[in-house]
Amino acid sequence: MKRKLTLTVDAELLPVAKKYARSRGVSLSSLVESSLRAMAAGDTSTFSSRWRGRLRSAGRDDARYEALARKYL
Repeated sequence: MKRKLTLTVDAELLPVAKKYARSRGVSLSSLVESSLRAMAAGDTSTFSSRWRGRLRSAGRDDARYEALARKYL
């Protein structure tokens, strides 16, 4: 059974949050509910643990590496 809840958020955040929910195809209420469920479930993974293994380092033959090396080394 669903219950009504009143939340107070920063005036600048509300339109951004609504746009984010709309871009995901969900209501703001359902977005808040899923976020609360994730927090209650103990999903406390860190940023680094979520991205671990997904990025590759550039090899020395990569043009981007060369550009960064010229700029910073």
